[in-house]
Amino acid sequence: MNEAAEHTIIDEMGIRRALTRIAHEILEKNKGVENCTLIGIRTRGIYLAKRVAERILEIEGVPVPVGEIDITSYRDDRVKVKSALNVQEGGRIQIQDRKIILFDDVLFTGRTVRAAMDALIDLGRPQMIQLAVLVDRGHRELPIRPDYVGKNVPTSKSESIEVLLTEIDDKDGVIILQQRGKQE
Repeated sequence: MNEAAEHTIIDEMGIRRALTRIAHEILEKNKGVENCTLIGIRTRGIYLAKRVAERILEIEGVPVPVGEIDITSYRDDRVKVKSALNVQEGGRIQIQDRKIILFDDVLFTGRTVRAAMDALIDLGRPQMIQLAVLVDRGHRELPIRPDYVGKNVPTSKSESIEVLLTEIDDKDGVIILQQRGKQE
C-alpha cells in the first residue's frame, strides 16, 4: 500500500510574496506592461495570471489583459479535444505581435508549456513568449526554461508537487508529497 507524506513548502504569505516579486520582475524586464498580455494555462495558471495582473495594477496603475488557454488538444499524452483561448470576460484575445507572459503552476517535464506554445502559435504570432511559474521542480524532458520563478524546488521522481489556490481549493499553499512504499 502506498502512503504519501506531505510537507508544506510555500504557505499563503509565501505565494503572495512570490507573485508580487514576479509582477515586479515582469515590469522591470518589459519596461512596463505596454503590449503585454498575461495568459494562464488552465486551470491554476489562470488564477496566478489574474493575481499578477492585480499586483501590476496596484504597482503601476495600469491594467494588463489576462487570458486563459486550454491546451488539452495539444497534449501529446491526452485525448484530443478542442482548445480555446479566452480573456477574463469570455471573449477572444489578440496575441498577434504582443508580448505573451504564459503562466503555469508547476514546471516539471516542460510538456504542458510546449503544448501551450503550440496552441498560442496556432492562434497568431506573438512578438515573444515569456514563461512564469510558481514552482520549478526540475526533471525537464524538453529544453524549456522559465523567465520568472516563484520558487525552485528540486524533487525526486517519487515526489510530487501540489499547488492549492483559494479560487479552487479554498486555501493557498504548495505541498510536496513523498510517496512511501512506491516501487520504481
